Amino acid sequence: MSVRPPLLRRAALAALLLLAACQRTTGTLGAEQQRRFEAEGIVRRAVDLPIRRTRAGTWKESTASIVVTAQSIVIHQRDYFWLEITPRSTGAYAVARDHDRLSLRAGRGGSATSWSFRPPEDPAGWAADIRAVIHGTAGAKRRDHRAR
Repeated sequence: MSVRPPLLRRAALAALLLLAACQRTTGTLGAEQQRRFEAEGIVRRAVDLPIRRTRAGTWKESTASIVVTAQSIVIHQRDYFWLEITPRSTGAYAVARDHDRLSLRAGRGGSATSWSFRPPEDPAGWAADIRAVIHGTAGAKRRDHRAR
């Protein structure tokens, strides 16, 4: 009776478990951020979406996750935030919908960056929820006040 096959099986199993433990999705957040989003009330969440980020006429496709709460919008890869819109945000933001694709734009003119993605369901609902957050930002309120 050989000792090697059970040892090899155990080693292979250990390697698979280690590999699985190292595989994290872009939706993995730290406990503090997760608590924050839950306290704000998560309205929409999508994990591991293909997202096209466009800036200054060039684009790059990546995988990222999106969290929309009653107060914030965050596009992130794990704990790295590509975009964070909160009630304190003063920038110019807009969302556009083309069939099942949304484009979220931050900034104006040549310095603008957009993130384009297909939400997993209900593109119209996603667009409405994102617009609600944008309209609650300090920048949108300031621009609305100036327009009066």
